[in-house]
Amino acid sequence: MQVKPEQRHEAETLTFQKNLGAKVRVLRLKAGYSQEDFADACGLHRTHISMVERGTLDLKMSTIRKMAVVLKMSLSELLEGL
Repeated sequence: MQVKPEQRHEAETLTFQKNLGAKVRVLRLKAGYSQEDFADACGLHRTHISMVERGTLDLKMSTIRKMAVVLKMSLSELLEGL
């Protein structure tokens, strides 16, 4: 049975979201931020960060950029390996 392109795309998107969320969580903890403090620094709600870290939210680039700035890294560094 062959997987339809749209199903493959959806699966790849979910994998990307989960991997990005896991990476954000590791980097946030390494930087010493609680979810609430990190959310405040990014100008976001804590629930939003929780959804990012669980990989349940499809992020806009502007949100990813905000997180990269707070984590003191470039977008390419944050997205590297994903």
